Amino acid sequence: MLENISGHYKEIIAALGEDTSREGLIDTPNRAAKAMQFLTQGYDQKLEEIVNGAVFESDSDQMVIVKDIELYSLCEHHLLPFIGKCHIAYLPHNKVLGLSKFARIVDMYARRFQIQENLTRQIADAVQSVTGARGVAVVIESQHMCMMMRGVQKQNSVMNSSVMLGAFRDSQATRSEFLMLIKDR
Repeated sequence: MLENISGHYKEIIAALGEDTSREGLIDTPNRAAKAMQFLTQGYDQKLEEIVNGAVFESDSDQMVIVKDIELYSLCEHHLLPFIGKCHIAYLPHNKVLGLSKFARIVDMYARRFQIQENLTRQIADAVQSVTGARGVAVVIESQHMCMMMRGVQKQNSVMNSSVMLGAFRDSQATRSEFLMLIKDR
């Protein structure tokens, strides 16, 4: 697959008018292909493998928040990066999830061609599925290079998206507590 992707990059570079035999570009198609494979490795991952049994019995029933999980993804419309942070909260119901698994879940879905709205939903659904929580909340804040580097070229724009499930959707107080706790201080 690497050779196939590399060949396509070489064709694209040549179609843009560059000399693919130029010293600086000789290995670029192969490096770009390897980078794209890394940036889209989420397609080869499965939620069960990522979680790897790290769901533990617990009496905890209070809100758990994992804040500022950095994420890097590629916009499915322009294949340009969007970069940001993800905040996840859940209300455990007899089970808690290993801390590192939140970041792994974020990475698994972010390492695919995405739009932020779908990414937010996928993360929330995955945490809900794995934990059986009474509620899950996910907020993503990111900057999109497709808006910053091209098109309207707005450098300071930030997109926020959220998904609230269960108690976070049903209870204004629960939702407000979460949003207050993730606010930058």
